[in-house]
Amino acid sequence: MSDVAARIAGAPISWGVCEVPGWGWQYDPETVLAQMRDVGIAATEFGPDGFLPDDPALKAKTLADLGLRAVGGFVPVVLHDPSHDPAAEVLRSLVGFVAAGAGTLVLAAATGQEGYDDRPVLDSLGWDTLLANLDKLAGIAAEHGVTATLHPHVGTMVENAADVDRVLRGSTIGLTLDTGHLLIGGVDPVALALKHADRIVHTHLKDVDAAWAAKVQAGEVGYTDAVRQGMYRPLGGGDIDIAAIVGALEKAGYSGWYVLEQDTILQDRPNGEGPLVDVRASIEHLRRLAEAV
Repeated sequence: MSDVAARIAGAPISWGVCEVPGWGWQYDPETVLAQMRDVGIAATEFGPDGFLPDDPALKAKTLADLGLRAVGGFVPVVLHDPSHDPAAEVLRSLVGFVAAGAGTLVLAAATGQEGYDDRPVLDSLGWDTLLANLDKLAGIAAEHGVTATLHPHVGTMVENAADVDRVLRGSTIGLTLDTGHLLIGGVDPVALALKHADRIVHTHLKDVDAAWAAKVQAGEVGYTDAVRQGMYRPLGGGDIDIAAIVGALEKAGYSGWYVLEQDTILQDRPNGEGPLVDVRASIEHLRRLAEAV
């Protein structure tokens, strides 16, 4: 039996906690972290700025007091602007990572705009700048004992198959395999896991309603609206072959985290368990898969 079950981590966005202004009603960190612990999650990503204390020592203590390990976190930064050096903001984030014992920096190539419903088009200089920054930031992170990875993400500068291929060919940074964002961006996450397992150093597991994903790809509905309508499903409840992805990664020797991420938008404080129902279903599905790997 593999140790997949021991590498299941959580993310606050499964509870509706997101950095996008106006995303929805937000849980407090005490509730989210306590529910993670109670459902058997041993580690978590940090969530957006302001969710956990900014002070690195307090950030670490907040997690430790609830018995949770720190995985790392999602850090969107502008990478394509030749006049902007992202190193300083990444270094600020790394202070908190190191203090909490977190080992994974999840970079996203931010557009510089709010939200994930639109993005500019890069010219060759923009791409050259982005790729050079990826390797530069990976080196900075490594100096602090942290592994940097790029997260292809809807509404960022690295979203679709051509973008991902350009990153794989033009940089050495590892990837975060986010099964949902890849599918919505037009990338087959199973094929990517099979072909480029050596470049995958972190994993965000989502399941997706493919019909909603197709509407986002076609421009019929914005990403945020599709999330609000339930595009993301508990693992096993959507159209992504999670078993094939986990099997491919484990066969290739992947030893990283499987972070459960079902992007959720809450209109108000839920009655009853709220998002915990879907989180629990995803954990149970992944644990069943782990027994078969």
